[in-house]
Amino acid sequence: MPELPEVDALVRFLRANVVGDFITRADVGELSILKTADPPLAAINGLEISGVSRVGKALIVEFDGLDLVCRFARAGWLVWHDVVPTGPVRMGKGPLGLRLHLASGAGFDLSEAGTKKNASVSLVTNRAEVAAIDNAGPDALSIDADQFTATLAGSTSRIKTVLEDQALISGIGNAYSDEILHTAQISPFAPAQGVDAPALLETVREVLGQARDSLIDLPPAKVKAAKKRGLRVHGRTGQACPVCGSTIAEVSYADKSLQYCPGCQTSGKKLSDRRMDRLLK
Repeated sequence: MPELPEVDALVRFLRANVVGDFITRADVGELSILKTADPPLAAINGLEISGVSRVGKALIVEFDGLDLVCRFARAGWLVWHDVVPTGPVRMGKGPLGLRLHLASGAGFDLSEAGTKKNASVSLVTNRAEVAAIDNAGPDALSIDADQFTATLAGSTSRIKTVLEDQALISGIGNAYSDEILHTAQISPFAPAQGVDAPALLETVREVLGQARDSLIDLPPAKVKAAKKRGLRVHGRTGQACPVCGSTIAEVSYADKSLQYCPGCQTSGKKLSDRRMDRLLK
């Protein structure tokens, strides 16, 4: 799932390439991606793109009086075309969710791999009409120490759960929460209330800031691979931890998994993985 650093990279790229250009046509390739009907998507035809921004993990294409709020979900992404394909879009075929044609001849797609289609696009007069935007917590890179401390102190959840809760702190997902906790040497299962909040906030800023800086000037086609190269524990089950050399371990859930280093984060202990425990019985 694209998180704050990748979405910021997309925002920077699009600002340089689409602001001041005009929408000539919008093609829907997956009907379920469009979550609003009024105003209709055709309302952006002929409009100038006035800006591009981000709220949490959502990308927002701005027009005068309208916002196109794009949420990528787990497998969504943006595909850029220097020359946008002009052929007809086949509804429900392949990963294409939405294609935007620009007056310059360029364009971009919102695509989503796999059979589960959870990415969404909402055209609204006020971005707060999108529940995920209206309910978003403070941004992970702008939340202050008092807010962060109060958020952790007020939770009875595990620290990884709190970091990923977009209503509490927006912008962090599964991958970067693993990276943050590894850098901070904190177990993902640690109670949030017991964590040194100011120290963890410094790590949040460090990890996300460095990741964003490494991606910010890349075109969309190169961002995901660059992100993967920069990860030290997430997605690296069975490999050696680059800090202590311990074998990176995993906890699996129904639809995702987390990775951590027992040597750095849990005093050498393996965390309970109930899904794997059941498989091994």
